[in-house]
Amino acid sequence: MTEIDRGAEGAARANYAAQRVAMVAGDAESLRRLLSEDFVLTHMTGYEQSRAEWLADVASGAMTYHSIQDVSLDVDHRGFPDQLTLTARTRTLATIWGSRGTWPLQLEVTFMPVHEQWLATATVASTW
Repeated sequence: MTEIDRGAEGAARANYAAQRVAMVAGDAESLRRLLSEDFVLTHMTGYEQSRAEWLADVASGAMTYHSIQDVSLDVDHRGFPDQLTLTARTRTLATIWGSRGTWPLQLEVTFMPVHEQWLATATVASTW
């Protein structure tokens, strides 16, 4: 792994950690700074949610994240020098559109450099 790879991986890990903190805090403004403008969240149901819609749901409390515990975390370049995929398996306690539960979520978060920083461009959530 090159120094650039290590720096990018560290930036992606730091971004993901900051996302988790912001999600549990309900801090949509901090999340906004961590996501690219064209960010899309694909829920475990297959529903694709834009950054603006997701942040509005976080800000309003329609999506409330009570806790997120990482079970495993891996970062992979998958052969693309300007793209990283962080895969996290979590136990996420949340209230989503009125349904409260603890879900074993696998989050595949794609990161790309945007204006000299690594931002999340997409997250795909599924169960594991």
